[in-house]
Amino acid sequence: MAAATYPFSARLRRLRAANPLATRHLNSLALVSKPTFLISVSRAASLHTRFGGARLPSLLPVIRAQSSPEYTPDAEFYKIEAIVRPWRVHHVSSGLLQMGIRGVTVSDVRGFGAQGGSTERHGGSEFSEDKFIAKVKMEIVVCKDQVEAVVEKIIEEARTGEIGDGKIFLIPVSDVIRVRTGERGEKAERMSGGRADMMSSTASID
Repeated sequence: MAAATYPFSARLRRLRAANPLATRHLNSLALVSKPTFLISVSRAASLHTRFGGARLPSLLPVIRAQSSPEYTPDAEFYKIEAIVRPWRVHHVSSGLLQMGIRGVTVSDVRGFGAQGGSTERHGGSEFSEDKFIAKVKMEIVVCKDQVEAVVEKIIEEARTGEIGDGKIFLIPVSDVIRVRTGERGEKAERMSGGRADMMSSTASID
């Protein structure tokens, strides 16, 4: 005789009635996503503890941004972010001024890369402060045709040849707006006596 089919809940009640010792084990099971996948609560708790309370990896597929070696973001302006050693800032800023770059934003930052964290001494004892190293971030927005010259100047003035010289990031900028006049684009980016004026004056002399 063919076995009768029962809904899942009815089959569960029949199993509990037939074997009372299995009741505790059945109560510790948690349904996940589909009835065909079961994971015990105790197992989930151990995984949660193992990962230090962090969220468990998602069951969803991993989606990554598409990339192509031939693709380069194009814009009329770029922001150059340079992370350099604090004691090289003066050399970099002087080099930029000499080439006509006058608009620079400087901020103190902390972080670490290949150089790792720094260990300092205080009161005769060594200690490590969050494994972060003091750096300076220099931000410059220039026209597209000035990017390579500025990057080369920063490398020339910031490089020591040792690990920890820093990094340079190029970020496309969609527009530049001068607050005082409301000018946009190239007019807002240019500064009187800046690199554009120096280049034009050199061209007129030639």
